[in-house]
Amino acid sequence: MDDHLTPVVSSVSEGTSIVSESLSFESFFDREARPLFRRLYAVTGDAAEAEEIMQDAFLALWERWERVGAMEDPTGYLYRTSMNVFRKRGRRAALAVRKRLALAPSPEPFADIDDQQDVAAALRQLSPRQRAAVVLLDALDYTSKDAGKALGVTPGTVRGLASRARETLRQTMSEER
Repeated sequence: MDDHLTPVVSSVSEGTSIVSESLSFESFFDREARPLFRRLYAVTGDAAEAEEIMQDAFLALWERWERVGAMEDPTGYLYRTSMNVFRKRGRRAALAVRKRLALAPSPEPFADIDDQQDVAAALRQLSPRQRAAVVLLDALDYTSKDAGKALGVTPGTVRGLASRARETLRQTMSEER
């Protein structure tokens, strides 16, 4: 019936009761926390974020431990849960950025330029990622780390995107003058 579940009962000798040897949450945590943290750090590149994801994943398992502890492979469930937490955090961050951009006052990073239509035309020549990098870094004063999280790239990639975008804007604006 439940072939995928492994029995967790010790051998029974005559006159003794059945003793459950199910895995305790504490021993599971002690065994899996360090390897999970290392893998999450490799995925996120940020120790604090990796630790938060790990804590959320273990909390989710702890709340369902009676069912999860009886699984054949609770480690696989832990890793799947941690990646779901990671993706959920990314979606929340992207939504927060979109809301902030929608609520932000109209930025004027090129106030010294007379014709705002020229700026809009120049910005349309950039790729969407380059536009986003310039807006986040220059107009909204994000750090490259925060902008990278919002765009799902490394801080160095954001700086590179913005640098190339600024150069393109300079060239476009100088050609139009």
